[in-house]
Amino acid sequence: MNLSSLELMELVRRLMECATAPYHEAGVRTVAEAIARENGLHHYQDRFGNLFVRTGNRGRPLVLAAHLDHPGFAVLERIDALGWAAEFLGGVGEKYFVPGVPLRLHPGNVAGRLGKQLDQKRRIYRLETEMEVQEAMFAVWDLPSFECRGPLIYGRACDDLIGVAVALATLIELQRQGVNEMVYAVLTRAEEVGFGGALAVAKHRLLPKDSLVVSLETSRELPPVLMGQGVIVRTGDKASVFDSRGTRYLTEISHFLAAENPDFKFQRALMPGGTCEATAYQEFGYASVAVCVALGNYHNCGAEQIAEEFVHRGDVESMVRLLVKAAVEFPSFLEWANTLRDQFIECSLQTEPRLLI
Repeated sequence: MNLSSLELMELVRRLMECATAPYHEAGVRTVAEAIARENGLHHYQDRFGNLFVRTGNRGRPLVLAAHLDHPGFAVLERIDALGWAAEFLGGVGEKYFVPGVPLRLHPGNVAGRLGKQLDQKRRIYRLETEMEVQEAMFAVWDLPSFECRGPLIYGRACDDLIGVAVALATLIELQRQGVNEMVYAVLTRAEEVGFGGALAVAKHRLLPKDSLVVSLETSRELPPVLMGQGVIVRTGDKASVFDSRGTRYLTEISHFLAAENPDFKFQRALMPGGTCEATAYQEFGYASVAVCVALGNYHNCGAEQIAEEFVHRGDVESMVRLLVKAAVEFPSFLEWANTLRDQFIECSLQTEPRLLI
């Protein structure tokens, strides 16, 4: 690949240093737009604030789908000089909402802490600051945004800013190789509260009908997958199984890469830890598949307290390699996807004569 490991990690760093929460993705979207602009990639926003980035203009579109948000607090109103009412948006267990947990309020990256729950029916809490601030729109856990420690990447929002970085890295690599196949990165909003952005894209047919959508995610590490053993071709999620031909296509490409490069690792599994955007697109008629990397401390849920998420750097790199090859070979999709059928036809030629009566 032309894109180096260091360049990939720089993309990851730039994106993960942005605070983000459902409906408050503008900061990370601005960085994604800057990356697209710096690399000569066509990009635009739809009316819902989702970001579309594209390279190439030939053939059936391959769509790399990732989301810009991560669980966090949406500020509702000021309570007093040092307090704000905010609703937590996203899936995190109740035991983690301990008064005094450090937070960061935005804009301004202002230090704060979690106060008492204000509404027992809704997840509305008091957020407190030590000094008066003029404005607060959202808040995130006060955790390191990005750190590389050995082979692992730690940060507040691996989910799904790793997916965003991989999508952009893939398009940059394709651009550098001069590949003219049409590949989109669709970077959506408000995934953590019910696939808001993705459903808007799918419902309003903002992508060509014949697109193959590939959801890029980090997914909770659950058996049989292992962190550090490569990208995961995700056959399904908690809610559904994905397009059979598309999944076989990614699997065959993965086998090819593994045979060609002994250092390329991949896994294939149904990942039931959650539901991903592939299900949302699929329910509105798009052929959809998914790839992911194993995630530790899913949604910042450590063993006993809020903690950084983490993924394996090698897994992230293998995801980029798989997607680049999948895009390059996409004009030959049917040849790859029909490999099993062709084997069955060959087998039938051997068995049919002995079946005839």
